[in-house]
Amino acid sequence: MALRPYVLVVGGSDSSGGAGIARDIETISSIGVRTCLAVTALTVQTHEAVMEIHHSQPSLVADQMRAALRANTVAAIKIGMLATAEIVVAVAGVLRENPQVPAVLDPVLASTSGRALLEAGAISVMKRNLMPLCRLVTPNLFELALLVGTELAMDEDGAVRQGRELLAGAAQALLIKGGHAAGPRSADILLRPDQEPIRFDKPRLAVSMRGTGCMLASAIAAHLAKASPLEDSVRKGKLFVFEKLQKQAAE
Repeated sequence: MALRPYVLVVGGSDSSGGAGIARDIETISSIGVRTCLAVTALTVQTHEAVMEIHHSQPSLVADQMRAALRANTVAAIKIGMLATAEIVVAVAGVLRENPQVPAVLDPVLASTSGRALLEAGAISVMKRNLMPLCRLVTPNLFELALLVGTELAMDEDGAVRQGRELLAGAAQALLIKGGHAAGPRSADILLRPDQEPIRFDKPRLAVSMRGTGCMLASAIAAHLAKASPLEDSVRKGKLFVFEKLQKQAAE
């Protein structure tokens, strides 16, 4: 049992169960990988709105991470809501201590309802301190624009240009999520330095589900924990989310 791989989930709770660590645990477990936790924030929320956010102490987040890493065979780390610049710095410190463990960062900047989930001043800290340590960063189009500090990309070429800019200064690899774009197909684009972009696309389904960003990053982390290469992990993660959406559409 001790040798089974774990994904260390670093993120906030969601009392509705629709996103955050509840969605992460559900996803990773369904792929056959165990989870351990470092909770960054407690939230009070429904599926429609976030009412309260209570941050964890940065030192407590780091200590949770270190304890999880000592206790288990952690083969990947999935990072979601970080809330404050101080927590970003604390998490980055633990990643620097464990460079052998690949980390997937879902840069959670705001809730679906629009509530900010990361302090405005923390974006530059995330880009400088945390993103370069992560194996993959998974922004959607809105998050990408905020991270680059520019307007929302109008098309796929624009998104790739923004991604290249972010990649040059702050990331090892990016997966630009196209779920919020228009068109009959939903394309996610994997960008890595000195490599051609790789598109992963599926038909766009007429269904909405909270927590798909959490789900995708968690699925990728779970497959990395099972020793799949990055490109394969992204492909399997994309298929996992598509099948979940398909199932919901059929219900």
